[in-house]
Amino acid sequence: MTSLHAPEYYINRELGQLAFNRRVLAQAEDRRNPLLERLKFLCIVSSNLDEFFEVRVAGLKEQIALNVTATGPDGMSARQAFRLVNEQAHQLVDEQYQLLNEVILPELARHDIRFLRRTHWHEAQTEWIRDFFFNELMPVLSPIGLDPSHPFPRVLNKSLNFAVELEGKDAFGRASGAAIVQAPRSLPRVIRMPPEIAGCEYGFVFLSSILHAHVGELFSGMHVKGCYQFRVTRNSDLFVDEEEVKNLREALQGELPQRNFGNAVRLEVADNCSPEMTSFLMGQFGLNQEDLYQVNGLVNLVRLMQIPDGVDRPDLKYPPFIPGTPSAVTKQPDMFQAIRNGDILLHHPYQSFNPVVDFIQQAAQDPSVLAIKQTIYRTGTDSALMAALIKAVQSGKEVTVVLELLARFDEEANINWAERLENAGAHVVYGVVGYKTHAKMLLVVRREEDGLRRYVHLGTGNYHPRTAKLYTDFGLFTCDEKIGSDVNDVFLQLTGMGKAGKLTHLLQSPFTLHSKMMAAIEAEAANARAGKKAFIVAKMNALLEPQIISALYDASIAGVKIDLIVRGVCALRPGIPGISENIRVRSVIGRFLEHSRIFHFCNGGAHAVYLSSADWMQRNFFRRVEVCFPVLDAKLKKRVIKEGLEPYLRDNSHAWEMDSEGNFRRKKPRGKVVSAQLQLLQELSQPVK
Repeated sequence: MTSLHAPEYYINRELGQLAFNRRVLAQAEDRRNPLLERLKFLCIVSSNLDEFFEVRVAGLKEQIALNVTATGPDGMSARQAFRLVNEQAHQLVDEQYQLLNEVILPELARHDIRFLRRTHWHEAQTEWIRDFFFNELMPVLSPIGLDPSHPFPRVLNKSLNFAVELEGKDAFGRASGAAIVQAPRSLPRVIRMPPEIAGCEYGFVFLSSILHAHVGELFSGMHVKGCYQFRVTRNSDLFVDEEEVKNLREALQGELPQRNFGNAVRLEVADNCSPEMTSFLMGQFGLNQEDLYQVNGLVNLVRLMQIPDGVDRPDLKYPPFIPGTPSAVTKQPDMFQAIRNGDILLHHPYQSFNPVVDFIQQAAQDPSVLAIKQTIYRTGTDSALMAALIKAVQSGKEVTVVLELLARFDEEANINWAERLENAGAHVVYGVVGYKTHAKMLLVVRREEDGLRRYVHLGTGNYHPRTAKLYTDFGLFTCDEKIGSDVNDVFLQLTGMGKAGKLTHLLQSPFTLHSKMMAAIEAEAANARAGKKAFIVAKMNALLEPQIISALYDASIAGVKIDLIVRGVCALRPGIPGISENIRVRSVIGRFLEHSRIFHFCNGGAHAVYLSSADWMQRNFFRRVEVCFPVLDAKLKKRVIKEGLEPYLRDNSHAWEMDSEGNFRRKKPRGKVVSAQLQLLQELSQPVK
């Protein structure tokens, strides 16, 4: 028999990420979605691609530069993967701009939301734009003419810039031929024009159009032959040797600014850029033709994300809703009493995140609370949770925060919170050297009549009130003694020193999670071979770990029915004859970002159900501190299955199914239309009246 680790059974990670972005782009194409939401999906693709180039493509280019010959589980070398990524990424970007220019913008115009192009400005608009340029834009611009005393400037990662071709001589007799104008980050990229000037309720003009129209004002007496937008994307990995530095926070503070000047990996230019200027820019950044993306429109579509928020057109957006609150909390607003009455399950965003905030705020004020311990991975720049922790310190509580400084692209916000918490008197630690702390845990120790009691919140998502409105996640409140003891032991590992003790209920990376998941999969395979009922249903963001995939193949061969709901990259190939015939893989892309991780094993009919912060990826199993916790309460276990899995397996509206070649095809309703997210909104939330 062929090895279950054979490369032909695995899909390339980078190509899987591009496939995910194609599914997101399909949401922008889908006319069933409100128009402004379609624009958002278009912007999300650009944002995702930015990070894809900053991290994944940058990694491939580094491997190529170092002549690394090792291959991944899929058998591809970095050079092979880059060639395919390059081809598919260019195609995806072309489709994206075609959709924007030929569909989205014309449809917005039909709804009186217009982007006013400079070739169509009338006299009043031209005058208004001229005033804007001289009053708002020109005072903050610093054009740089290129000559021996003015070398090519350091261009910030993902910043908007303009390459200007010039003729003539300046006041000093210099004939540069070229200049660079960097757009200030302080100014919006899209400016709303007054309706009486625009001639429509929502008329917008691009900052790039304003600068194009008046760039000659920056070069008095010279002739501007051309002005072209460009944007460079850079490698954004931070290089911090955690074992060498004495203070990780200080080292990161010194390293963060360098992220803006890493090696260039992509150059985006307007498609009207002259071949000479394009070649010149590629030379300045050390890039080749394959790294060039010539686009028909803005070089940064992410900036269009501000449009939906600035347009008051509810008819062009998803209907608003009021997140529900479990009756256990509404009947008993004292969170400690509510948790003592029984475990509480929250399903975001359909149910409110407010009970989590209330829990910490009540703990901060309660004189019976002695200590609060919390992990923080991402929480945002403005967080009621962090404010409550600071108040808890000020009211005399022992507050310990395990704050992950290396949460990619949230490093600066986390450094700021670390400083504020430390200044308030909290104990702030940065986890374990070499392992990102990705677990979502909150522990409150309270003195009660019968002694000390631990109250715990565990979640699949971050302690981030804003993303709790956009991401699907589960959170569990409990005061179960054994779970409380397990969580306390994990905190002791993170803040102190010592060997990992045996936990009763929690599975933990990097120690037990992988082996326990492998054992659970193998147990299902053994039951299937013995003729017993066996199945696995798992929901996650990504499935990449080769040993897990091999075990799933083996379970499929044994007859285990396996349903995988994987939002993003899945390296496993379902439906291979004799190998994965019993495995189905589907991805659900909708209004909310699917983020919860749920693992359901038949377990001989006992139904083991786990929630986790961890995907089935190498980094989550071996290079992060993660927790995976069982849902012990029978009613809540049924809820997780009923809300977190079953609707997604029935979804025929926003679900995509994967074939054995790794291609995703969108499900088409036959009969009743089922949308998991819409169903959960109807069941758990309330409409805004």
